[in-house]
Amino acid sequence: MADSDSRTGARYATPEILGWTDKVHAGHDDALARAFAVPDDMPSIMVGPSEGRLLSILCRMVGVRRAVEVGTLAGYSAIHLGRALPADGHLWTIEYEARHAEVARGNLAAAGLSDRVTVVEGAGVEILPTLEGHGPFDAVFIDADKASYAFYGGWAARHLRRGGLILGDNAYLFGELMEDTPRGRSMRQFHEQVARDFDSVCIPTPDGLVLGVKR
Repeated sequence: MADSDSRTGARYATPEILGWTDKVHAGHDDALARAFAVPDDMPSIMVGPSEGRLLSILCRMVGVRRAVEVGTLAGYSAIHLGRALPADGHLWTIEYEARHAEVARGNLAAAGLSDRVTVVEGAGVEILPTLEGHGPFDAVFIDADKASYAFYGGWAARHLRRGGLILGDNAYLFGELMEDTPRGRSMRQFHEQVARDFDSVCIPTPDGLVLGVKR
């Protein structure tokens, strides 16, 4: 249930509470710890432990076999997604920065997922059309350049199977969702697209996570 404080915006998830629940429910093994501890020359902007765990659980719940990720970084979320796949499943994860792709491949190899996850270098808007022959897909996870979310959402709606999952991180756009900027407009369009084509919700994670099931 909710109380009067939480309904008016109070947040009970303190850093101490979040740290404890991450440790209990979403602890790291060596492979996840390696991917989470990105090198100094890379930004530490991946999903958090609980969000990564959530991605994995959701994919297992709907029996994901073929998945696409837009935005690999060091491969942390790709490890969560890859581990949720069956032995004959596959994840294609797209990374724009060559350095990030190199690090991700090493982390995926350390996790024993090289045969199940393919890191594809390039811009998402250019790479996604080249993957269409592998579809229809069971899940698409978006965590990349925010100005292109509307494009990514439209692509996912066309290439996910019925009952497939769309997931979009940073759905609050770092507090800028309602601003009249290209990023703000694109992210709002993404929300509206997902609400139109999917049974959807925006989960109030720290950064906001859009989740939809294709109708």
